[in-house]
Amino acid sequence: MAIGELRGWTNSTLTLLLSKHTEKYSLAFRSGTCLLFAVVVSCWGSSEMPKTRFLLRLLTLALLCCLSLLWWGHLLRSHPPQQRGDLEAEMKDDLPLTFDTLLHVQQLRKKTLRSFCSKTAKVTKLPASQQQAAEMLSRIAVSTKLDFLYCQVPAIGLESWEWLLEVLEEKEAVTLEVAVRQPQHHGLQKRLSEFNLTAMEAMLRFYTKVLFVRDPFQRLISAFMHGLADGLTFKEFIQSILNRGPQNASMEWKPLVSLCRPCLIQYDYVMMFGFLNREVHHLMRRMGLPMDVHLPEFTDSQIWSTYSWLSEQLLSELSLKERRQLAHFYRWDFAAFRFSSSLLWDLPSTEGSR
Repeated sequence: MAIGELRGWTNSTLTLLLSKHTEKYSLAFRSGTCLLFAVVVSCWGSSEMPKTRFLLRLLTLALLCCLSLLWWGHLLRSHPPQQRGDLEAEMKDDLPLTFDTLLHVQQLRKKTLRSFCSKTAKVTKLPASQQQAAEMLSRIAVSTKLDFLYCQVPAIGLESWEWLLEVLEEKEAVTLEVAVRQPQHHGLQKRLSEFNLTAMEAMLRFYTKVLFVRDPFQRLISAFMHGLADGLTFKEFIQSILNRGPQNASMEWKPLVSLCRPCLIQYDYVMMFGFLNREVHHLMRRMGLPMDVHLPEFTDSQIWSTYSWLSEQLLSELSLKERRQLAHFYRWDFAAFRFSSSLLWDLPSTEGSR
């Protein structure tokens, strides 16, 4: 076989083998194999080398090629391409979060949210009645100085966020770079429901809207650990919640979709508990926060790790039926926010009889 034909056969074979892998792995593999090919060619052209010695070297090179294939195959299996739909894979704690990554993750979260809203009959327009609109937006807090709007729910990591907003509101010279700011109702944080219907609509349109979300099962554990179970065991606490249903639920464990109205309010940012320390920092810098303002440390990632262990212990106290009933209780939250790491995520939901 001529050298040119051998080179062509090698390249075409490599192209076929690597067509399904990434460009990075393909380039490295081609470079290593081309080096081996060069050695083979140099051996082929040596007239002084005995044939037996040449064959031994050729077999050795063939073995090296096989080992190279096996090694790259192992590498590709151990580092599979990342799934675009897996939001948590984008936000691992050991990886640096750039602003581009933040935007990408936000796009994925909002895309999931829009898909949920398009498939359900959730309210997407503000009622014409002042009273109905106020009731619907009763959990929405507003910072009129900073032009921020966010959903205020316990146990989702808002403590440091609200402290930061209070500090910024007290600073006279702080101005964040946001879109058209109207109407101007300067003052400390208030409820959106305190304003008239016209002001509500304007704020929903122009203010930066932030939504904080957390695994529903961890919210239940937080409520239980903070003494809201009235002396009940965790199993009894969960059963009492299931018996009352979502409509009569306390805001500490009421589904976020019902509290925060994500189909009515077009949130600009959806912040996930467990990643707040990096996400909020990037958000505030993006909004033009002065560099001399100290940002608080969010401890949600440590809490999330602790609750991951605790969740397994408490889940074991519940029957399969109770777990499925909980999955049904929070079915809208799972569909809207994809808490894929939740222990309730893969459970088929059942409403159960009450």
